[in-house]
Amino acid sequence: MSDSDRKTLHVAVGIVVRDDQVLIAKRQDHQHQGGFWEFPGGKVEAGETAQQALVREFQEEVGLELDPTLMTPLMQLPFDYGDRTVQLDTWICHSIEGIARGCEGQLVQWVAIDELDEYSFPEANAELIAKFRQTR
Repeated sequence: MSDSDRKTLHVAVGIVVRDDQVLIAKRQDHQHQGGFWEFPGGKVEAGETAQQALVREFQEEVGLELDPTLMTPLMQLPFDYGDRTVQLDTWICHSIEGIARGCEGQLVQWVAIDELDEYSFPEANAELIAKFRQTR
């Protein structure tokens, strides 16, 4: 398959803010970009908005309830990893209910915003983190 034939994967990304901390999760080794930390989220399914995908993904992956009316768009970022092209549709999420846990066996933790550089993220996240910090 040529690069022009490769389908772009639409991924909703949620940066959940609580008391100057954000929630991150560690991708499992068998996943694409495994071993890196990420902001939770996932594939936007057919017929879903990015906000709907975030509500679903956060329930499934980290056990949190998000309020889609309290999400602010941060940016959309296309990124080509070479083996996969993604469109990261990133939202800042201001309201959550529940206790974060790795529902799929992944590590999750709350991290101070100024400590994000201490964690290894996939390459595309550098631009997301820089843009997020500009909003603070």
